[in-house]
Amino acid sequence: MLLGKVIGTVTPAVIYEGLDGVPMLIIQPLDRNRRPIGRQIVAADPTYMAGKGELIYYEGGREAALALETWFVPVDHTIIGIVDGIEILEDEKK
Repeated sequence: MLLGKVIGTVTPAVIYEGLDGVPMLIIQPLDRNRRPIGRQIVAADPTYMAGKGELIYYEGGREAALALETWFVPVDHTIIGIVDGIEILEDEKK
């Protein structure tokens, strides 16, 4: 799973069958120290709970579609959950 932060929302003009009502959010991927890495991406949110500014974990690739109620819809990234906290042991901060 990957770490990210919700930075915005997407309002689609056309919705693929199976994605009706599923929020689409813009997320910034983060490294383990919560620093931005790479480009922003759009992710489906089957939790219906993530909001702007929240720390989330997400999945990419084929596994992303399996997290949705309707499987095998055309998504590349899906939010799996909201992160309550992160703890990194001092000797592992490299």
